[in-house]
Amino acid sequence: MTKPVTVCHAHSSGRFGRRPGFLRRVPRLLRLHPTPLLLLLLPLLLLQGCAAAAPPSRAPWDTPLTPRTQAVEKALDRTLRHTGSAGVAVAYLDLANGNQALRQETLHFHAASTMKVPVMIAAWAAVDRGDMALDQPIAVRNEFRSIVDGSRYHLEPGDDGDPDLYAAVGGTRPLSELIRHMIVRSSNLATNLLIDQLSASRVTEVMRQMGAYNVQVLRGVEDEKAYQAGFNNEVTAYDLMLLLAAIARAADAAPAVAAAAAPPPDPGSGEHTAAPPISRRAAAAMLEVLKAQEFNEKIPAGLPPGTAVAHKTGDITGVHHDAGIVYPPGEPPYVLVVLTSGFDKEDAANRFIAALSRSVWQARELPPAAPRRGAGTLQPPPSL
Repeated sequence: MTKPVTVCHAHSSGRFGRRPGFLRRVPRLLRLHPTPLLLLLLPLLLLQGCAAAAPPSRAPWDTPLTPRTQAVEKALDRTLRHTGSAGVAVAYLDLANGNQALRQETLHFHAASTMKVPVMIAAWAAVDRGDMALDQPIAVRNEFRSIVDGSRYHLEPGDDGDPDLYAAVGGTRPLSELIRHMIVRSSNLATNLLIDQLSASRVTEVMRQMGAYNVQVLRGVEDEKAYQAGFNNEVTAYDLMLLLAAIARAADAAPAVAAAAAPPPDPGSGEHTAAPPISRRAAAAMLEVLKAQEFNEKIPAGLPPGTAVAHKTGDITGVHHDAGIVYPPGEPPYVLVVLTSGFDKEDAANRFIAALSRSVWQARELPPAAPRRGAGTLQPPPSL
């Protein structure tokens, strides 16, 4: 669907709200009782100023930032100075130690085709439960119903990244083939067929089981009436990072990677995050499909040639995303998610995402800075 989209803003770490009401009334009180109140309130004002200038506090489960992740944070900040009026969210996760670098990670964006990752995960969860089979034949048809009023609509092959699949209309294709078309060539037709099989509500339910509380899958692709009514699929950079980390965790038997990738429980919910419904077989298959992605103008374009990336892009007018797992040779992988809204041209967004990907890669390659004379030596994070 090629329509302009507005980013829906939400709270993001690193931003502070308004001053408490008491402090907002300070100027008026000072005019009434200047000297005693000034002496009384000066320490409070100093504390408030220090709090506003301080960096966001880290959660208690976060491991200390390594010099490498500190370099990544600086690289992100340098690159993000060049976004202009576009909105950008970034989530980085080092799977070796759990370090994160997050910028606007909780902003809600139109998901575009990144919502196909949740659909793929839900399809494999159904296979693991025995509800579906990889060789199960699924009827290929180009007729779907709007979630608004149940009216019929059709997809246009010319607007689909995978027009070849339309030749199969009237026949059947196995589940495994539709999953592959949906990811590798971003097939809208395969996506809608799979959502009809699974249901959008079931996809969202699987996301909640995995701790991705802000992924919203309401419908298939090109439901014009739903779009006009404001019923859209949404994601955040943080939640896509969690999903990719869960796939990496399930596919890798290394305990360190598994522990680092596991999302913490939501401290405000009073609930523990449910175990991800992903088997090792499913995770390995999903990684293979994600690595076969044919649209590589974003995160992979900023990396050395031949670097393996398991990723999924998303593009509609004004909205351009990429979310992936990057595999540096001989090292544990890292997750990088970049969501954007507001770039005038897709090429400009592609260049920006590639530049940000390059800056992260280069920051990770830099040798750690030598400690200042008299400074303590940074201790490595505890083993996980």
